[in-house]
Amino acid sequence: MTPLLVATAVLLAFGAAWELAGAAGDRLRAGARAALISVSAGRAGSLAEAGERLGLPGRLERAGLAGRIEPRAVVAGKLAGAGLGALVALLAAPATPGRLALAVAAGLVAAGFVVPDALLEREARLRRRRFVAALPDALDMLAVGAASGRDPATGLGEIAGGTSGPLAVELGRAVAEVECGKPLRNAIDELRARIPGAEVGALAAALERSRTYGSPLAEQLHLQATALRRDARRRVEECAARAAPKIQLVVALVLVPSVLLTILAAIIAHSDALLGNLR
Repeated sequence: MTPLLVATAVLLAFGAAWELAGAAGDRLRAGARAALISVSAGRAGSLAEAGERLGLPGRLERAGLAGRIEPRAVVAGKLAGAGLGALVALLAAPATPGRLALAVAAGLVAAGFVVPDALLEREARLRRRRFVAALPDALDMLAVGAASGRDPATGLGEIAGGTSGPLAVELGRAVAEVECGKPLRNAIDELRARIPGAEVGALAAALERSRTYGSPLAEQLHLQATALRRDARRRVEECAARAAPKIQLVVALVLVPSVLLTILAAIIAHSDALLGNLR
C-alpha cells in the first residue's frame, strides 16, 4: 500500500509542477510580448513579426537555413544573447573603471544581440564560397548542353541532379520554380538574391543575351568558367603570399627561441664537465 501512495504522491507533485510551469510560461510569454511591443513602439507584436522587420528571412535564405530555422528562433537567440551579455556585464562591472562601466555594459549587451547575425552571415559567406567554387564546372557542363541544343533549364536540372552541395540545392530550386511556371529569368534573379555576387549575375546576363539576341550561349559560358578559375587561382596565390610572412613570424618567435633554449639547457646540464675541463 505504501509504494502505491508514494507513486500517487509523485504523480500528483509532477502534475502540479507541470501546471505551475505552464502558467509561468504563459505569464513569461505574455510579458515578453508586452516588452517586445513596447520596445518596437507597437510595430512588432510577436517574435515572427520582429524577425520580418529585422530582415531575418533573407539572411536565413542566404545561409541555406530557411525551413530549418524559424526567424522567431533567431530573434529569441538574439534576446537570449543580449540577456547573457547583460549578465556578463553585471559580473564585469566591479572590475571596470567607473566611466567605462556603462560603455562596457552596453557593448556586451549589443555584442550578445548581434552574435546570431554574425553567425548567419558567416554561414552565408561560407555557403557562397562553396557555390562559387563549384560553379565553373557547372558552367562548362551547361555550355556542353547548350552546344548540343538543350534548353538551359534542362541543363540546369541535369547539373542539379548530378552534383551536391549549395550549387545543387540552389539550381534544383530554380529548376523547380521553372517547372511550376515561373520564367527562367525570374528564377535566376531570385537565385541572385539568395547568392549575391557577380558570378550569378554574369550567368543571368549570358542567358538573357542568348534569349534576346540569339548570341551563342556555349562560348559565353566557357569564357565565364575560365574567368572564374582564373579568379580562384589568383585568390589562392594571394592567400599563399599572405601566409609567407606569418610562417616567418612563427619561425622567428617560436622555433628559433625553442632551439636556443634547447642548446642552453644542454649547456647547463653539462656545465660541470665543461668547468672541469677548463680547470
